[in-house]
Amino acid sequence: MSELTRFGVSVEDELLVSFDRLVADRGYATRSEALRDLMRDALIQSRIDAQQKGAEVLGSLTLVYDHHAHDLTERMAELQHDHHDLVVSVLHIHISHDDCMEVIVLRGRAGEVRTLANSLVSLKGVKHGKLFVTLPSQAIIGREDGATPSAQARSHPHTHEKPPARQRSNKVTEKVKAVAKRR
Repeated sequence: MSELTRFGVSVEDELLVSFDRLVADRGYATRSEALRDLMRDALIQSRIDAQQKGAEVLGSLTLVYDHHAHDLTERMAELQHDHHDLVVSVLHIHISHDDCMEVIVLRGRAGEVRTLANSLVSLKGVKHGKLFVTLPSQAIIGREDGATPSAQARSHPHTHEKPPARQRSNKVTEKVKAVAKRR
């Protein structure tokens, strides 16, 4: 984490009382933590607004839809495949006999992410959809080189490479077998 700086803020009493309620309601330990989150949110929105459609963003699109709607799942899948470069991951949840929810993780230019999200939300059979957009952490603090100050301060000589997939799957298989033996 980078070095912290203290500064004073002057506010009206009523505003501070309301802010303290927000701090408590959201479970923040201190006003400082809440203020840092508000600052980050304002910086993210400002950078997205300033860069408009060209900003590189991260997003999550949550959709609730009627899975009985004619051809809806096929149209949703087709749109996602057509924009596979934007879709990072999809989580599908069965909510009830009639409803499903999908959470689609997106990454790309803001305009492209919003266009895809709007295309999916507007499909007949989608009951509700909401796109949440943010920026990669280095963009929040305005770093163009992709490195965060905390990452630079923590540099160390070893790597964090994952073992080959075969080794990972063997470890998982060994754990599953060990659990099965205990039963």
